[in-house]
Amino acid sequence: MASIVQEKVAQAGGVLQEKGIDVWLTYVRETVAGYDPVLPMIFGEQTLTWDSALLITAGGESICLLGNLDRTLADDTGAYQTVIGYDQSIRELLLETIQRLDPQTIAVNMSKDDVFADGLHHGMYLKLLDYLQDTPYAERLVSSGAVVAALRGRKSPAEIERLRQSVTSAEAIYAHTFRQLAYGMSEVDVAALMRAEVTARGLTTAWAEHSCPGVNVGAQSVLGHASPKDLRIEPGSLVHFDFGVRQRGYCSDIQRMVYFLDEGETSAPPAVQHGFDTVINALQAAVDAMRPGISGVEVDAIARKAVTEAGFPQFMHATGHQVGLETHDGGTVLGPAWERYGQTPFGLLEAGQVYAVEPTLVVEGHGIVGLEEDVLVTETGAVFLSNFQRELILMPYQKAG
Repeated sequence: MASIVQEKVAQAGGVLQEKGIDVWLTYVRETVAGYDPVLPMIFGEQTLTWDSALLITAGGESICLLGNLDRTLADDTGAYQTVIGYDQSIRELLLETIQRLDPQTIAVNMSKDDVFADGLHHGMYLKLLDYLQDTPYAERLVSSGAVVAALRGRKSPAEIERLRQSVTSAEAIYAHTFRQLAYGMSEVDVAALMRAEVTARGLTTAWAEHSCPGVNVGAQSVLGHASPKDLRIEPGSLVHFDFGVRQRGYCSDIQRMVYFLDEGETSAPPAVQHGFDTVINALQAAVDAMRPGISGVEVDAIARKAVTEAGFPQFMHATGHQVGLETHDGGTVLGPAWERYGQTPFGLLEAGQVYAVEPTLVVEGHGIVGLEEDVLVTETGAVFLSNFQRELILMPYQKAG
């Protein structure tokens, strides 16, 4: 069975044909320090030491040029038809290869909008231009953004299965956590409980541990990528979670909501329930609209409208982002036409993409209300990979002591 690296390298040729690009060149060095985020997809987790060039052509040819001491790493991937090593300099080898291929367009690892296509450090770019001077190829360099977005976004069945497993594990950890939650626990306590379960399952958190999980208790907690604080669960506390795991290299990203009933309550306060229902409606409306060919900005507008029409301010983040090898996996964003998102909201959804959809709002006096569900785009629409939380989880009131 082909590895995911082999699948992606083989898939790249067709993407290049589609995008009208002759050669895709990923140029790197000493990747333990100069990390390129595309490498796990097309080379695996190994680090490269000397200057290395990974070339894939629209005709499906795959070539790896690298230091002789790293040759075994390329051979071990089983993804490259041609592996050539060098000892003193890659210059001549790279020039000979490019001249033989004679491409009219060369996509290189640089992008204004997508960090996962922007691994070419400035010094390496200058070196590449130096190598290509006095040739026509320096003028033929273009961004690899469209190529990388397509490869990361169009998940293979094997990738989708890994994402399903990651979602299932995250949901199991949520279920374990909800059985342990109690009045008096702090955000820090809850986060420690969840991290311990991640470790017990032999997994890692989907993003940095200091903010995974995110736990927000009550109105004093702040929305964002912050570490849990000493805010404690009391009767009437609204608790918001943001959490995911990395399993077999793929990430989940799921948000959940819990309300701790106050004395005499049998349901959440009307304002809290209204906020929760609004998030449900916004999320469902976004997912209903998701299909191949619609733009990210259109999906975002639908969710944003559902929130503002219910009387809440618009949320100051995108409605959703892709998930995969990373929690924020680049490519098209379900976001507004704000400068900070560049051109990413104008990308079109494609079958095989997986998105975390996350409309959010704040209920005055109670705190953050947000849900996040992982969703797969198919040829006919979108389906949930996670189990959509359609009802607010209510924790029964308990007297202190």
